[in-house]
Amino acid sequence: MLIRRTLARTVLLTARWRVVGQVPKTGIMVGAPHTSNWDWVATMLMMWSREVTPTILIKRELFKGPMGWLLRATGGVPVDRDNASEVVSDLAANLTRDQTLVVAIAAEGTRTRSEYWKSGFYRLAQQTGLPVALGFIDGPTRTVGFGPTVEITGDVRADMDRIRAFYADKQGLRPEHRSEPRLREEDLGGRD
Repeated sequence: MLIRRTLARTVLLTARWRVVGQVPKTGIMVGAPHTSNWDWVATMLMMWSREVTPTILIKRELFKGPMGWLLRATGGVPVDRDNASEVVSDLAANLTRDQTLVVAIAAEGTRTRSEYWKSGFYRLAQQTGLPVALGFIDGPTRTVGFGPTVEITGDVRADMDRIRAFYADKQGLRPEHRSEPRLREEDLGGRD
């Protein structure tokens, strides 16, 4: 852990990136805006600099060849997007048993602009009762870190309004790819 922490802090300092906020030691972390492949690197460095090794959900297609080894070695878990609810159920069971597990999820599910975020983080929070820590990356300010932790109430629209308010000024590395925090469930009635 000391080597990872030292490496991460050195890289962040050299690259002139600032880490802010308190990294959770357990729970669900939403990382946004997800606009670049470099988001993963920044997230890992941020977490390692604070001595936390997250479990990161990543689309299974990226786990081919040597990249798969690297992703697994750094906490990556392959996700079959066609059966994502199965992954959510497995993680919910693990989160209720393991008090040191931090699951990091890029809620946008893609690095390009999209109409909706994926709701897996929301469903996972509801199933486990764990709060959602709002992680971010902001290229213009060269800042990566954590904002507030949000308790999920089941009122999707109200919960997402709080999340939208936090992410309103966060741009990501490629602001033109940023997606507004919105769940499809909001358009289906407002309550999950």
